[in-house]
Amino acid sequence: MNRRMVVAAAGAVGLLAVSSGCGKTVTGTALPIGGSATGIGDDFRNLLTECDTVTEDQIAKVVGGEGIERGFFGAICRWDITGSSGNIKVTFNWFESGSLDVERQTLAKLKYEATDITVQGRKAIQERRPNDPDSCGVTVGALDTGIVGWWVQYRPGAHPDACEAASKLTDLTLNLSR
Repeated sequence: MNRRMVVAAAGAVGLLAVSSGCGKTVTGTALPIGGSATGIGDDFRNLLTECDTVTEDQIAKVVGGEGIERGFFGAICRWDITGSSGNIKVTFNWFESGSLDVERQTLAKLKYEATDITVQGRKAIQERRPNDPDSCGVTVGALDTGIVGWWVQYRPGAHPDACEAASKLTDLTLNLSR
């Protein structure tokens, strides 16, 4: 019992010493390491805005939906859309160091169907999962480096063509990124 009281007292004294004598006020504006007072560096100015290249209204319209809800945004952006054909899942991805060759190799390993197409005169790949007529993706080389792609997944049943929707979203992305 006596030992606990000594430990508690020592802790209280230490806390009092830290809170009373070690504080310091620093004037100025807080910046991250490597940041500058003139603003955000060009490398990070548009971080995560790639998910906004095609508006949510455009996405919903292309896939035949009415309501849209944002999901995860990062290197892969996701939306859940409601429509007359049920819930629709839409995914957009961009990989700055990706290539169509690597994408094709990955599709082969997954045993997906890969068909060469063009979008606005650019080489692209239309991709489908085996035995899944309700979903489709399109990946195209980005205008500068890397790849961008769209994946549309409808619920089984009557719905618009998933490949046509993915191609249209890819087309809109290339139009808007010029």
